[in-house]
Amino acid sequence: MSFTTLGLSAPILKAVASQGYETPSPIQEKAIPAILAGNDVMAAAQTGTGKTAGFTLPILEILSKGKRAGPNQARTLILTPTRELAAQVGESVALYGKHLNMTSTVVFGGVKINPQMQKLRRGVDVLVATPGRLMDLHSQNAVRFDNLEVLVLDEADRMLDMGFIPQVKRIVRATPAKESRQTLLFSATFTQDILNLSEQWTYQPISVDIEPENVATDSVDQKVYLVSSQQRYQVLNNLLRSEGCTSVIIFANRRDQVRRLHERLCKSGVTAGILSGEIPQAKRTRTLEQFKQGEIKVLVATDVAGRGIHVSGVSHVVNYNLPEDPEDYVHRIGRTGRAGATGTSISFASEDDAFLLPDLEALLGTKLECTHPPKELLI
Repeated sequence: MSFTTLGLSAPILKAVASQGYETPSPIQEKAIPAILAGNDVMAAAQTGTGKTAGFTLPILEILSKGKRAGPNQARTLILTPTRELAAQVGESVALYGKHLNMTSTVVFGGVKINPQMQKLRRGVDVLVATPGRLMDLHSQNAVRFDNLEVLVLDEADRMLDMGFIPQVKRIVRATPAKESRQTLLFSATFTQDILNLSEQWTYQPISVDIEPENVATDSVDQKVYLVSSQQRYQVLNNLLRSEGCTSVIIFANRRDQVRRLHERLCKSGVTAGILSGEIPQAKRTRTLEQFKQGEIKVLVATDVAGRGIHVSGVSHVVNYNLPEDPEDYVHRIGRTGRAGATGTSISFASEDDAFLLPDLEALLGTKLECTHPPKELLI
């Protein structure tokens, strides 16, 4: 199947072709026709499978056939849990809609609210937002959802984990009744809690499940190094200087761990950036752009900040600490081995977190081979 058979118009197909895409991914192949037919959709798919285009392309097709948004109105609302993911989705909307006469904007916290209010007051066809900032804007009457046509909850599982559901419920209540809007839920997993909420929010939804048998992608070579807490940094430092280690994302579990590790790397002469919730949004955006352009080699991130990172060409992901939630492991290693490329994930297991391995292996459905680091990384 090619994109030309999915029912998308010429301007959108032109934008897709300009990115070099010819064949839709499985999630796109199933979700796009279902959305174009006007159905509510619940789609389960891993990160890196093209799910953003899976809802962005048909939404743009639907909106291109209707009237433009009026003042203070949004025709489509896409809710995301993190600022980085909101920015990433916003880029996709702008990219695939570049040949359409359509407006879009992205709003999130950590930046000035007045410019966002001014854009929304003119009306917007596609609004991408994080829940907190959207609540602020809605309470100040900068945006209304009386005429909302499509509501998207992206990474619904993460929004639940991060405690956003009360805010999301308030936002959903401000939109038309579920029978009068199209609702799309995209998530890596659908827990029972999410399924319960979906009954309230969707109308006769079609389920699209692209969850592969192997939870972790085959394009990632997964390694687990048994190291002491004292050896962690030495092994990491040597790894970053090894051949083929060209673009690296390092994950740690807490902000203070990320901050200390970033400072230590910079003192060692490594060009590194930091992504965590305590970093101002403008700096986070600038850092991510520098990483994409290759101006910095290493990103040190927490799971929350790292969830929305979609950068091609990441050679390595390093789990400096094993994640406490096994699902985060899958999302972390999904930052590499994307779009047909291969990548390497290296996880450090020490005396303080090796007990987390069995739960990881249970989720993956396979044993992770644990080895000692090569001698050249211990020098």
